[in-house]
Amino acid sequence: MTVLGTPSKPGRRERDRARTRAGVRAVGRVAGRFVVPTILAAVFAAPLWFMVVGSLRPAGSPPPRTLEVLPPDPTLDAYTRLPELIPLFTYLGNSALVVALAVPLTVVVAALTGFGLRIMTPPHRRRAVLGLLVVLLVPVTAVWATRFEVFRLAGVVDTYIPLLAPALLAVSPFLVLLYAWSFGGIPDSQLQAARLEGAHWLTIWRRLALPQVRPATLAVAVLAFTFHWANFIDPLLYLQRGDLYTFPLGLQFLRLLNPTDWPLLMAGCVIATLPCVVVFLLAQRILLSDDPLSALRRRR
Repeated sequence: MTVLGTPSKPGRRERDRARTRAGVRAVGRVAGRFVVPTILAAVFAAPLWFMVVGSLRPAGSPPPRTLEVLPPDPTLDAYTRLPELIPLFTYLGNSALVVALAVPLTVVVAALTGFGLRIMTPPHRRRAVLGLLVVLLVPVTAVWATRFEVFRLAGVVDTYIPLLAPALLAVSPFLVLLYAWSFGGIPDSQLQAARLEGAHWLTIWRRLALPQVRPATLAVAVLAFTFHWANFIDPLLYLQRGDLYTFPLGLQFLRLLNPTDWPLLMAGCVIATLPCVVVFLLAQRILLSDDPLSALRRRR
């Protein structure tokens, strides 16, 4: 019998059900936060790992017939032989020069164009976005011949100007749309208040809009770096002098020179992939930090 005015205690069955539901929720949180991301990271990191493992095999070894987590006799011989076959550091320096010039230019062009879309009237913005989507659907191969003829007539073939030209168009309409979507989160009241204070649109873009879309800037910078660093078609089409070759083009010549040396090819792929991985991890560290600028200073 229960006393009036005092709540009855839940039975053992209700307590067990409550504990079970709490345990299931805890397991779900752990799985969603740790297990699933770990599995996805392992899936995407597996090719990188097997690339590194392949580069540590003895010189001249063929690809493994079975899954090989670690080579039986790991060696760095492929990395020491690579500069002997190709001018490795010259190619890396050329790629670094192109990236250093093209990535900031890509970010500035994409940010300015995206902000221009933001301050358009809605009807004009819809037409501009539709035009960007149409351009995005055009295959790159459709303009190779035309672009080559334009650069040939301009007399800039066998220079880095054709490699930097995509940066003047923000590389891809996708980067412009990414910025436009990010700038869309800025309230109209902020822009109107800045205009009433007499600020020019470029000042508003630099001092008001850009600081609020730092994640988009990091994403665009990483994507631009990956494109320009891994760009193979443009150097193949426009570069003729060997001292101007970038690393992806040099890696292709290495494959043609010694196609059966699997560890050597994997060592070249590791060197080509490592900068992109480092840039991605650095951007992720800055993005996940509460204060991106202080995180960058600590990284330095």
